[in-house]
Amino acid sequence: MRRRLLVLICAAVVALVASGCDLRTLVPDGVAPLRFRDEVFSSVTVTSNVVYGSAVTQTGTTQSLVLDVYQPTGDTLTGRPAIVWVHGGSFSSGSKTSAELVDEATTFAKKGYVNVSINYRLVAGGCSSGTITAACVTGIQDAKHDAQAAVRFLRANAAAYGIDGRRIAIGGTSAGAITALNVGYDSGDPGTSGNPGWPSNVSAAVSLSGAHVFGSMEAGDAPALLFHGSSDTVVPYQWAVNTETDAATAGLTAYLTTWTGAGHVPYTQHRTQIIDETTNFLYWELDLAHVPAA
Repeated sequence: MRRRLLVLICAAVVALVASGCDLRTLVPDGVAPLRFRDEVFSSVTVTSNVVYGSAVTQTGTTQSLVLDVYQPTGDTLTGRPAIVWVHGGSFSSGSKTSAELVDEATTFAKKGYVNVSINYRLVAGGCSSGTITAACVTGIQDAKHDAQAAVRFLRANAAAYGIDGRRIAIGGTSAGAITALNVGYDSGDPGTSGNPGWPSNVSAAVSLSGAHVFGSMEAGDAPALLFHGSSDTVVPYQWAVNTETDAATAGLTAYLTTWTGAGHVPYTQHRTQIIDETTNFLYWELDLAHVPAA
């Protein structure tokens, strides 16, 4: 309801100023410090290696799936929004302690979110834009299924973590960004990595140097925010452009922030913009102005 009202307001603005309403740049109004917009907590409590599921790898072994939980220290609010963070590494390497994910999870925990950074099944050889192997395709699907299990884990344990299961987002970097978008756009293929019986959909997806690959986009899928460098040769920039175009064709909201001349995962250079636009985007898409105060 809140987002529908916001869209109507934006439509009125369009009629007056002939420009769209861009939620990634629309800063929430309110006296500072404002929960979910500003850092209202000074410290974060991290719980490491929480098991959220298990799954069989391509080599036939069963892997326990683990995540780290980042929560604002001392927060007593229940019904908080949550973010699942997914690391990069070409689907062959990387971990939940990737530096930019630790930074994002910590930053958004200070704003009042519950965050989880996940490990997922990896595949030897991984993926590259020039060579898509059968193992790569399976690895992409495995990562998606594992991330969906993490979403379901949050819903299954919402009371324990003080989470509102209707306000879950997902974000990632590179391979993790591809995974985040695949989760946002294809919740109908949940996989079997854990926590069956709970929905796998998310309410928003954030991509840093990623794109949507495989699966379909349908009405009701998650809105997305993409960050991408125009000179990225690892995940080609055109893939992100195609994602934005496909989303528009499907009637979905997708914003693409382009950095002209930038390469793959320029997080350090653009950290402030990434944090600010993600903050704005999630605030509106998760309807955080209406999270109950107690």
